[in-house]
Amino acid sequence: MRLLKWVTPNQLTLARILAAPVLMLFIHLGGPLFNWLGAALFLLAGLTDYVDGELARQRGEVTLLGRMLDPIADKILLAASLVMLVGAGHAHVVPTVVIIAREFAVSGMRQVAALDGTELHVTHGAKWKTALQMLATGGLLLNHDPFGIPFATLGQVLLWAAAVVTVWTGWGYFRAYFQISGRRPGEATPTAQPPSEPPPPDEEA
Repeated sequence: MRLLKWVTPNQLTLARILAAPVLMLFIHLGGPLFNWLGAALFLLAGLTDYVDGELARQRGEVTLLGRMLDPIADKILLAASLVMLVGAGHAHVVPTVVIIAREFAVSGMRQVAALDGTELHVTHGAKWKTALQMLATGGLLLNHDPFGIPFATLGQVLLWAAAVVTVWTGWGYFRAYFQISGRRPGEATPTAQPPSEPPPPDEEA
């Protein structure tokens, strides 16, 4: 962390957002070289997601801007990568749409929960969801079989697995919200309580 003493957590988060268009360019160009560059950039961007949270906690630099941008940066990077991979014919459209739709749905629900004074904690299943999404996207970015390892095939299998876990954990968040709030889906929202604080910057749903 000493090497990052002049870097703020928010700068790392913004760097992750700016990495998305570069990654999209690499996918568009294609070929083994850009496949490796894309996978390396995606891995590096993923590491910044961990590092910026650690820096924010260690330095006491947790800000409202950082809390807002961190989950947005993650979703921009993932959605941009998967959409480009679908366009390039490397990823299947169905699990991609399922994953992106779930991310938007859960993000919206957590905002409603925060306004309603309901706090939802990240589960172990959500961590598995994120890991599967990262591994699947990394394999699809390589899109060839270096060293005899079928990364492209593994990426496709993991993408479907990630979609299944994504739906499962997403339903878990909605069920938990309705149980905690004491309502059923479709019922009117009672008078809102004071908003609760949003989740920490590294808390990925």
